Amino acid sequence: MSKELVFGHLNPDTDAIVAAKALAYFESKMGKDVEAVALGNPNAETNFVLNHFSEPTPRVVKTVANEVDSVMLVDHNESQQSVADLDQVTVSTVVDHHRIANFETAQPLFYRAEPVGCTSTILTKLFNENKIEIPAQLAGLMASAIISDTLLLKSPTTTDDDREALRELAEIADIDVDSYGIEMLKAGTDLSSKTELELVDGDAKSFEMNGKNVRIGQVNTVDLDDVFSRQDALVSTMEKENQTNSYDLFLLLATNILNSDSELLVVGEPKDVVEKAFNTKLSEDNRTSLPGVVSRKKQVVPPLMDAFNA
Repeated sequence: MSKELVFGHLNPDTDAIVAAKALAYFESKMGKDVEAVALGNPNAETNFVLNHFSEPTPRVVKTVANEVDSVMLVDHNESQQSVADLDQVTVSTVVDHHRIANFETAQPLFYRAEPVGCTSTILTKLFNENKIEIPAQLAGLMASAIISDTLLLKSPTTTDDDREALRELAEIADIDVDSYGIEMLKAGTDLSSKTELELVDGDAKSFEMNGKNVRIGQVNTVDLDDVFSRQDALVSTMEKENQTNSYDLFLLLATNILNSDSELLVVGEPKDVVEKAFNTKLSEDNRTSLPGVVSRKKQVVPPLMDAFNA
């Protein structure tokens, strides 16, 4: 049996890194030869998680067809969010919690998608369904992924399945969800050492919306002023990214993890569609407040898609 690589999306977050490790462990227990890799370096939050549980950082790959014939995807399915040469390999498995778009295969595959807050929640179910024990170290990683994706269960993407999975995993890993969760989330909000490009693109994803190439980045903080004190430089960086990568529109969602409010910065066109999507008016500096908005997947992408398609 030939080896397969398992990986999450570009600009990996905690769930993308952890889900790859979790699925690789699961598949190894099912008798497969697999390796968890990453499509980019871990961010500050993920590094905190890996260090806390003494877990090695995954190997970063730029291409996969030079190594394997078959791959497994976690936490994504859209081709523009994946490895550059995805079309040159067979996708055998997908475990994801996002919309399905720009995805097709020539052969049947195992595809598990559920509308939950985190891929690691689905993977917890897979372990339980197949009666495979989750080691304490891996349980800690998976609990961290759920905390990250659901903002400590405060995100509107959170489901009862996420709550139950987190309870189970935290018990196995012997962690206090609230104290550990706050410490973990805060670890990812130190923005002082990050460049403007790291802020706008460190957790960004691309979406095709009615013929427009839309880039949406998100940065978590405990003080929105930490982000927008650098607004001029952020705008210049986003404009350059638009020109370099042919993005029509670049949105940066800055989210305060303490009060679950966000501020949106918009660069590019059409801005009127953004205003329509969120029933708002952009300020002169192309910003708008989005109270209670914390989820790109559930609260930003769907209204944008509806506005573009209207």
